[in-house]
Amino acid sequence: MIPAPFDYVRPPDLDGALKILAEREGEAKLLSGGYSLLPLLKLRLAQPGLLVDLRDVAGLDGIVETDDELRIGARATHRRIHENPIITGRYPTVRDVAGGIGDPQVRNWGTIGGSCAHADPASDWPALLLAARATIVCRSGAGERSIPAREFFLDTFTTAITPTEVLVEIRIPRRGKGVGGGYTKLERRVGDFATAGVCAVLRLADDGRIAGAGVGVTGVAETPFAATDAEAALVGAMPSEETFRAAGAAAAAQSRPSADTRGPVDYKRAMVAELTVRSLRTAVERAMAWRG
Repeated sequence: MIPAPFDYVRPPDLDGALKILAEREGEAKLLSGGYSLLPLLKLRLAQPGLLVDLRDVAGLDGIVETDDELRIGARATHRRIHENPIITGRYPTVRDVAGGIGDPQVRNWGTIGGSCAHADPASDWPALLLAARATIVCRSGAGERSIPAREFFLDTFTTAITPTEVLVEIRIPRRGKGVGGGYTKLERRVGDFATAGVCAVLRLADDGRIAGAGVGVTGVAETPFAATDAEAALVGAMPSEETFRAAGAAAAAQSRPSADTRGPVDYKRAMVAELTVRSLRTAVERAMAWRG
């Protein structure tokens, strides 16, 4: 199918892009890597009056670590994130997610900001951001706004971004002592969207108990979500298979899958439970090895 007609502009900087969004509020759609938007245009599921290409906007692809946060620019590609030395050395779960998205072509062009703004209910990045309690930073002509990831993904392909805002940065809490994470997903073939995916981030206390937990789930509801019941089952407990299984059962109970060609409802819930256990095992292993 051929996309519907639209206007096209390539602003030279972020201020120019924000001005266009304000002038054409509700009509414009941002283009970053294009791997989320272009298929929708071809199918006419998205029919913007104006396409705003961010290709020439500089300064939105940096990756830096501050005293408090890992900051990833919205236009950082999945490959750039996967190969970044800060992430390779300190954030293996971020690296796992980036390296498991699509195929090499998708990773070369697709961006973390585009993926989050697109908000596909089976995408990988939201699971990590929810588990890590990340913050998503948007900017408009009125200034900058920080949105907790747990308040960002509202519904299928729907986020808290307003029509005059640009997603500019992802901020993940700096990895501290005793913190580890894991991401495990089920896919029909390598590089496919997740049939189900679970990210777990744990913080272990000095006595070995789980002092903090985040569990993000994707692919099994109308939007990725934080499995808060699973988190409650983990905090204060000693890491064990019994604890992990209880958390997995809680995450599965919170999921809202629909039956389709990828499998029936009961199968998908069972996979959420198992993927939760696997991600928790990895998270504990990494947390025990990491002393900050």
